[in-house]
Amino acid sequence: MGMWLFLATLAVLFAAAIAGYLAVRLQAKAWPPPGMPRLPGGLWAATIALIAASATVHRALVAMRLGERTAATRWLAATLALGTAFLVVQGWNWWGFLRLRVTHAPNLYAFTFFMLTGLHAAHVVGGLILLAVVTRRAVRGRYGSGHHAGVTYAAMYWHFLDGAWIVLFAVLVLFA
Repeated sequence: MGMWLFLATLAVLFAAAIAGYLAVRLQAKAWPPPGMPRLPGGLWAATIALIAASATVHRALVAMRLGERTAATRWLAATLALGTAFLVVQGWNWWGFLRLRVTHAPNLYAFTFFMLTGLHAAHVVGGLILLAVVTRRAVRGRYGSGHHAGVTYAAMYWHFLDGAWIVLFAVLVLFA
């Protein structure tokens, strides 16, 4: 129940952030404003990495439920790698904007891009910490077919992050 309440709270946070973005975006005469770049193409690569990470964490959970601890640990490690890849690609996306001297200061276009992607990236960092702890415990044999709550909660959180990103990404693309 606690995890569901936590995820509901995060859903409200992301919904509020997206609503704020839409309020700004729908009032703008031009989007992006003149002289501002389009959204970075790397957002597509980041999305693919995150969807793949959701698939691998699901595989980890299924493997753990079946008592396949070694396979589950490998899938958890793959999820960590894909989550890290997501952050690296996002960093590259941010760097692309910063190289063009597009920062949060001059306009709401840049601010909302950095705010939305940064909010999500911060939660991905939290998810990676959770996954690292769960993976370490899996390596030490603390989970099995009858006891895998940590893997279950990590998977729930990761799937939430994936869903939140897909909605966020869709809003950015559709209202660009």
